[in-house]
Amino acid sequence: MAVDLLLGLQWGDEGKGKIVDVLTSNYDIIARFQGGPNAGHTLVFNGMKHVLHTIPSGIFHDEAINLVGNGVVIDPVIFKKELDKLEDQGVDYKSKLKISRKAHLILPTHRLLDAASEAAKGKAKIGSTLKGIGPTYMDKTGRNGIRVGDLEMDDWKKRYRNLANKHEAMIGFHNVDIQYNLKELENEFFNAIDVLKTIPFIDSEDYIFNALKAEKSILAEGAQGSLLDIDFGTYPYVTSSNTTAAGACIGLGVAPGKIGDVFGIFKAYTTRVGSGPFPSELFDKDGETMGRVGHEFGATTGRPRRCGWLDLVALKYACQINGVTQLMMMKADVLSGFKMIKVCTAYNYRGETITHLPFNIESHNVKPIYSEFKGWAEDLTGMTSADQLPDELMAYIAFLESELKIPIKIVSVGPDRAQTIFR
Repeated sequence: MAVDLLLGLQWGDEGKGKIVDVLTSNYDIIARFQGGPNAGHTLVFNGMKHVLHTIPSGIFHDEAINLVGNGVVIDPVIFKKELDKLEDQGVDYKSKLKISRKAHLILPTHRLLDAASEAAKGKAKIGSTLKGIGPTYMDKTGRNGIRVGDLEMDDWKKRYRNLANKHEAMIGFHNVDIQYNLKELENEFFNAIDVLKTIPFIDSEDYIFNALKAEKSILAEGAQGSLLDIDFGTYPYVTSSNTTAAGACIGLGVAPGKIGDVFGIFKAYTTRVGSGPFPSELFDKDGETMGRVGHEFGATTGRPRRCGWLDLVALKYACQINGVTQLMMMKADVLSGFKMIKVCTAYNYRGETITHLPFNIESHNVKPIYSEFKGWAEDLTGMTSADQLPDELMAYIAFLESELKIPIKIVSVGPDRAQTIFR
């Protein structure tokens, strides 16, 4: 058996949560491999909307085990809130949720450090979600972090106090006015820790190894998107983890040779939240329409997403670095009604036409070059099979498949679990 991967190919918000939910019935284990509560995976079924931030998106299925891997950073307070919502909905999460002992914890002071650092940047801010993700990963690589397994040790509160004191001193170095009541934040934190301890802690890499040996099927769930990868994204406007396929090996302890299919998810257009370059971004009525029809607001931050035409240059790049074997196109329904649809097929990069993603895609270096396609007027949201899709959409799909050399196996025509067309 091998571990299949599911990850986003753009700047996040592609719809990974929905597809994990759709595919979970095919898998025994769903495992998150990186990121933290900066993720917002939205699932819609039975007329209800659910947003998950840290818990894997297979949690609503009765059979699958959901694992929070070692590459994930966990905010116990946010995690507790997710568990409370699941309990309110009657979900028996305790029997099917496990946490890696090697996952790192986000402390209250990590969030405060995040806010102080972003405030100190002024206009140069990177658009952080202010969830403490960056400072937590910095402590991880700086070998100062506190891991889930440390909660089983007698001295963990002493280690917490030492690190929190260090963080408070660092906050002062930023020379910005951050108002907070740490005692109040810590009361909430320690209460959440008690709840976290009710979930089984496991040595996750050994668990996955034995699961594969027992021929269990595993789907690794990524967060954010490939263009936000700390190494391969639009640095410095990126997240603090490896969001690409290689991150699954590190974030779960899976050998490269044990990776199976790589499912890549992309929107039929492109969006981005926060700061950073975006070559195909629209500032006209078309961009406004995409945002309004697509309800483009961040599931975690609530911030409006920037919208633009599909960037095929960036999408090819993401497919290449991930080794994508199958594609899923999301939000095709949002493009219904556009008379003409554009795709960025090349860049004018400093006066030269290129078709690869260069080192820097800031607007002063890059101008998009578009190809145009006839749009479609049909409402896709009630369609249930590929033969119902309009010819213009099929031509759009065929063009993308010919350029990417990868089949588009799923077309999403709405947010609900049922609004999913398999090809």
